[in-house]
Amino acid sequence: MNKKIDTLIMKGKPVSDKIIKVLVSRIERLKKSSGRSPGLAVILVGEDPASQVYVRLKGKMADKIGIETYDYRLSSDVSFQELSDLIEKLNQDSKIDGILVQLPLPSTFDETEILKKVDPLKDVDVFHSENFGKLSLKQPGPKSCTPAGVLEILKFYGFQMEGKNVVIIGRSKIVGLPLSILMLHENATVTICHSRTEKIGEVTKSADILIAAVGRANFVSAEMVKEGAIVVDVGTNRLDDKLVGDCDFASLMGKVSAITPVPGGVGPMTISMLMVNTVNAFENHISVT
Repeated sequence: MNKKIDTLIMKGKPVSDKIIKVLVSRIERLKKSSGRSPGLAVILVGEDPASQVYVRLKGKMADKIGIETYDYRLSSDVSFQELSDLIEKLNQDSKIDGILVQLPLPSTFDETEILKKVDPLKDVDVFHSENFGKLSLKQPGPKSCTPAGVLEILKFYGFQMEGKNVVIIGRSKIVGLPLSILMLHENATVTICHSRTEKIGEVTKSADILIAAVGRANFVSAEMVKEGAIVVDVGTNRLDDKLVGDCDFASLMGKVSAITPVPGGVGPMTISMLMVNTVNAFENHISVT
């Protein structure tokens, strides 16, 4: 029987606190030079409960560090034209530095078409194709919030990505795809698994660093992970009235060398990196006006 490993639990809060501390001093300095606070517009369409929670948490963090938030709550039957007109108005508003369109939108909307309406300079979620292209080409610009947060966690806890086999479960435009790009920029060897991947458990067992972003509760079992691997759990799922990740946390403890918890792992980092993108957009905005 293999000896149990002393598994490190990689909490997001100390990483987030370090980033926020730097941001607060940056915001104070930029406010003195510009005479105003950074402005973040948040558009929420419909009544999705998870989206309402995320928007509230983002607003709470922004208020705490000195970012002015402007909330726009729209009913699910708002028209494409009305939403487009609002985004255009915010694009032209000089006190708005970042625009966040909370996803998912109601199924009646073409998300890609709506996200294209956001000025790339105010796209703090990195959903615009121009910013995604810059991310791919390693050009200056914002980094996707959750993927950037994953990198910050790994670096904070002293884990190198260069030369490592990184396996990502999930290929979404929000996490899996941009994360694979950022990992390549870190000189990792990257494999993406998805719903069509054959013998997924064999693929995941090759990972030095395994990142789960599939949206299925406890999907990753101990049998799918090699001993001593590093596991980052991006999933947030409600199961029996509790929040759980995509990984079976209990079964992985003692087998992997490090793992992020759910809640309290990647979640705080997503919001912190959104704040970073907003402050960067603010600094860029005031430097050209």
